[in-house]
Amino acid sequence: MLDASALLAALHGEPGGRDVANQLEIAAICSVNLSEVIQRSLARGVEIDGLRDDLVAVGLTILPFTAGDAEAAANLWSATHSLGLSLGDRACLALAQRLSLPAVTADKIWGQLRISIPIQVIR
Repeated sequence: MLDASALLAALHGEPGGRDVANQLEIAAICSVNLSEVIQRSLARGVEIDGLRDDLVAVGLTILPFTAGDAEAAANLWSATHSLGLSLGDRACLALAQRLSLPAVTADKIWGQLRISIPIQVIR
């Protein structure tokens, strides 16, 4: 389950991004995190027309954020707020938890989390 930071690293050729790019065909991302990727790409002046279609074409699965996921993300707040994790971060974690997948991120601070969800920090 990709955090926005992991997909952005792949899209922009940042450290750790190559490993993420090589796994896109078996990876998934939450629609909340996809929104963050699009917003940050727009802020960088990157053309985003067709981005979603291109990601799906390489095999990335885009998953909806459900009401149950919203509750799970809210429940993660107490374990994550001291490290400054955002709603988008908790959305990624909530889906990773629901699907029993590791959460993949470029945010080093996630390595300090003390939760039952496996975390893979790419750099």
